[in-house]
Amino acid sequence: MQKITTFLWFDDKAEEAMKLYVSIFRNSRIVSITRYGDPPPGAPAHWPKGKVLTGVFELEGQTFMALDGGPLFPFTEAISLYVSCQTQNEVDDLWAKLIADGGQEVQCGWLKDKFGVSWQIVPTAYEEMMNDPQGTPAQKEALMSALLKMKKLDVAQLKRAYEQS
Repeated sequence: MQKITTFLWFDDKAEEAMKLYVSIFRNSRIVSITRYGDPPPGAPAHWPKGKVLTGVFELEGQTFMALDGGPLFPFTEAISLYVSCQTQNEVDDLWAKLIADGGQEVQCGWLKDKFGVSWQIVPTAYEEMMNDPQGTPAQKEALMSALLKMKKLDVAQLKRAYEQS
């Protein structure tokens, strides 16, 4: 079991989110779901019997927990899920699936899915160029400049910017 697990507080769509996420990422599954039971004494009148209380799911071997906790704490960009992609096709596929049905493109490889969760969909080629010890400051500046002009990242454009500097 991993020591630190990302815990996601959803308004009321935890089960829908878990099902979507495990359908998108290959090595993924819903591990368990705990549902609200009969209301205990003093519970609010809207006690959602049968609704998801918490769920545990895995994406690419990483464990997450989800809670249907209500609208008190919405997601913000202060936390995002960073996904390293091996190819442009993987970037394109994940991007399309995560913005479907109400998600939105943001900037620099960031998007928000329909639940408001922020994701960074980043090709490993970008990471390799940015961390290349042989790369010059001009190349890295050109790479960053190209990235800042994009929403979904384009590996070919990033490579051109890096190689032409």
